[in-house]
Amino acid sequence: MKAYDVDDFDVLIGIDWADKKHDICEHPNHSDDYHYCVINSKPEGLHDWAMDLKKRYPNQKIAVACELKKGPLIYALSKYDHLVLFTINPSTVAKYRKAFTPSGAKDDPSDAFLQVEILTLHMDKISTIEPESASIRALSQLVEYRRSLVQDSVDLSNKITVTLKNYYPQVLEWFGEKDTMIFCDFILKWPSLNQVKKAKKQTLLNFFSAHNSHYPEINEARVIKIKNALPLTDDVGVIAPNQMLIEVLIVQFKALLQGIEKLNSAINTSYKAQRDKPIFDSLPGAGAKFAPRLLVAFGSDRSRYSDASEIQKYAGIAPVIERSGKKMWTHWRYSCPTFLRQTFVEWAGLSMRYSFWAKAYYDQQKSKGKPHNSIIRSLAFKWIRIIFRCWKTNTLYDESTYLEALKRRGSPLLKFAVTS
Repeated sequence: MKAYDVDDFDVLIGIDWADKKHDICEHPNHSDDYHYCVINSKPEGLHDWAMDLKKRYPNQKIAVACELKKGPLIYALSKYDHLVLFTINPSTVAKYRKAFTPSGAKDDPSDAFLQVEILTLHMDKISTIEPESASIRALSQLVEYRRSLVQDSVDLSNKITVTLKNYYPQVLEWFGEKDTMIFCDFILKWPSLNQVKKAKKQTLLNFFSAHNSHYPEINEARVIKIKNALPLTDDVGVIAPNQMLIEVLIVQFKALLQGIEKLNSAINTSYKAQRDKPIFDSLPGAGAKFAPRLLVAFGSDRSRYSDASEIQKYAGIAPVIERSGKKMWTHWRYSCPTFLRQTFVEWAGLSMRYSFWAKAYYDQQKSKGKPHNSIIRSLAFKWIRIIFRCWKTNTLYDESTYLEALKRRGSPLLKFAVTS
């Protein structure tokens, strides 16, 4: 990542953002002056402020610090070439405030000033927001939104399961997977056992056929189970409210599933247009789900990271080593983009099914008594180095080539795989 110096800028600015307004602290470089103002959070207010800065400081870039990495404010300011956006962790500002304000009192203008002071003293340690191409930024948001919706669908699916078990548990046995249209439509059409038992056999078979369930044996078995099913309870006081709830939940669930499919289609279309697609398609087990996520994790700007350790640290995969006296310990990196870390950790766990060396590494570490989560994070750490090399050199990943490299180095990993 490009390193900046305070002298690269005419002015340093801190923004304490809020929903309706933003408090600004403006500090012209090499001066003792600090100017405070409040601007409107509307697009017009932000534009007028940004253009006024350009008029007053026309020669050099303007450094702007904020406790955000994304959101409306960042999206609005990213389009101005004369602004360089620095992101400061909110906890950093809070701890800095606490160090010099024991009372813990918070004030918006003061927080904007603290951001300027942190920027002045520690600019080389603060990361900047370097916008990727529009297509990468769009794909990045799509894959993140998709994962969020998938988690919502899992939570909703669990609620549906609990509700059905209260009065209509048989339907969970008739359909192996809940995240399907046939499951949703079946419950919407027959939301109780009493209703479905009244349906004619041919009506049920027609329903299954209309939902592309063309397996006569399975469909016949379902019909028999439906006709022979006994109600869990006949208590209307239990059935009626649960039936009402399940109808509401299923409508939400079906809309979520349709939304996820829509996002899948958009992700697939956007991913196909990316130049680096072949690199991430070559990764073991990446597939349609993880390949786009891994691609946006690295982006398209090869100058963004100078070595693999930068992305390992930024993603929160590299552990933090602490020392005090004669003691030394490592711990989880707390401040990092959560979705980025999830991407690497989740895919690393999946890669063991498709990569010989990844599975061997997991077994090797397991034999040493290491816990599962620690091994997966360590595996993700190794994978980032490999992907970084492929990404930097525009080279497809090849398992046999990597195994040959391990063999040439006399890696104990291969010896363990042979003997185990």
